[in-house]
Amino acid sequence: MGDIQTLVDMGFAKEKAEYAMKVTNNKGVEPAMEWLLAHADEDIPVEPAAAVTAVAVDNSGAVGDNVDPSTSAGAEAKSLKCDDCGKLCKDQTEVEFHAAKTGHSNFSESTEEKKPLTEEEKKAQLALIEEKLKQKRREREEREKADALEREKNRIKSGKDMTEARKRMEELEMKKIVDQRKREKAEEKAARERVRAQIEADKAARKAREQNQTEQPSPATSPTLPAATSTTTARSAPKDYTQTRIQVRLRDGSTLTETFNVKEQLSAVRVFIQLKTGEETPFNLMTTFPRKVFTGEDFEKPLDVLGLVPSAVLIMTK
Repeated sequence: MGDIQTLVDMGFAKEKAEYAMKVTNNKGVEPAMEWLLAHADEDIPVEPAAAVTAVAVDNSGAVGDNVDPSTSAGAEAKSLKCDDCGKLCKDQTEVEFHAAKTGHSNFSESTEEKKPLTEEEKKAQLALIEEKLKQKRREREEREKADALEREKNRIKSGKDMTEARKRMEELEMKKIVDQRKREKAEEKAARERVRAQIEADKAARKAREQNQTEQPSPATSPTLPAATSTTTARSAPKDYTQTRIQVRLRDGSTLTETFNVKEQLSAVRVFIQLKTGEETPFNLMTTFPRKVFTGEDFEKPLDVLGLVPSAVLIMTK
C-alpha cells in the first residue's frame, strides 16, 4: 500500500495506480511509474465507482451526505467541487486525495465538468513526475553509496582491530616465553653457583684436613713387636681413606681427573663434569670392570659406599 500511496502523491489517480501495480505484478514504484508514463494517453480500465449522490468529507476523512438543492433539482452532477478552494474533482477518489492532501472537508456536487488536461499540462505533469522519479532514484543511489561506504569502513575497521588484537596476543605470548627463559636461566645459574660454592668449600675443607694431618707430630715409637705379629695386624686393619681420585672418560675420548671426599655423593661428580664441559643434555655414568651402570638412586649415595675408593674410572654414557 505504500507504493500506491507514493504514486498517488505523484499525482496519479488511485485506481490507475492500483491498476499499474497489478499489471506490473507489484514489482515496485518504478515499474508502475514507467507503465503509467507509457500509457498516459490511454484509457485505463478502473473499477466503476459507487453511485455518488452528494458527498462531504469531515475532518476525520469520512465521506457524508451534503446534498446541494441547486443540483438535486434536476441538473446532472458532473463533478465534485471543494467549497473551501473551488477545485473540481472528477470522482470520489480525487475527493479523498484532495482532502487528505489539503485538509479541506467541505465538498458538494457540481454541474460543471472537470476539463481534461491539455497537452501542455500533461507534458508539464509528466515532466514534474519524471523529475520526482529522478530525484527519488538519486536519493536511493546516494543512500546505497553511503551504506556501501559505511560497510566498507566497518569492514576495514574490523580487519584492523583483528590484526591489532592478534599482534598483541603474539607479543604477550613472546614476552611470556622470554620471561620464562630468563627465569630458567637465572635458576640454572643460581644452581650452578651453589654447586660451585659447595665444591670450593669441600676443596677448602680437604686442604685444611690435609694440612692438619701434615702438621700433627708423629706418634711415639711403640715397643718392638715380633715381625709376625706386625704383619698380621697390618693385614687385618683396612686403611681409612678420606679422599678418592676419580677419572672420567668423556664421550669425545678426552678425560677429566679430580679428587673428591669419599663422603661426597656421586651427584657431585656429575655436577663437576657439567661445569667442566658445559654439558646440558642428560647423561649417565658407568664403571669399566666390573661393568656397572649407576641408577638414579646411586647418585644420592657416597663414593665410598659405591666402592669408588681410593680411585676409580668412570665412563660417560647416554
